[in-house]
Amino acid sequence: MATADGRETMNTTTRQAWMGVLARATRGELEALVARAGVMPGYSVLKPAETGTIMVEARAGGTGRRFNLGEATLSRCVVRLADGTIGFAYALGTDRVKATLSAVIDAMLQQGANPVLAEGVAELRRRQDDARTLALRKAAATKVDFFTMVRGHD
Repeated sequence: MATADGRETMNTTTRQAWMGVLARATRGELEALVARAGVMPGYSVLKPAETGTIMVEARAGGTGRRFNLGEATLSRCVVRLADGTIGFAYALGTDRVKATLSAVIDAMLQQGANPVLAEGVAELRRRQDDARTLALRKAAATKVDFFTMVRGHD
């Protein structure tokens, strides 16, 4: 799909995936990623990093009706690279530098010109998936199945 100015756009789910990885990454991981990529482009800030709160929704039993679970702190930022590519980021917490870094990385990934950056995000995704799998295994190991034994009629 092309934009009005003729530039190609990427698959939305691909972008959503890397933005999720960036949101879950730590500030240190993002700094290391940019250092490994070896480039930090010039950018202008369209919406400075700011911190606010959002309402977190949940579903009863994971699939039931929605309800408001509570509030969470969130930081967001929007930047524009010199070529006009716009990057944005949302991150839980109050780390505004992390939000800015994530927005810059988002814009750089949209350009698609830095394979080292894309490989770094893929590695971060693998590490996050491994950590999630380990946490699920630990939780499964503590699972207790309750059952009722049925005895014959006395």
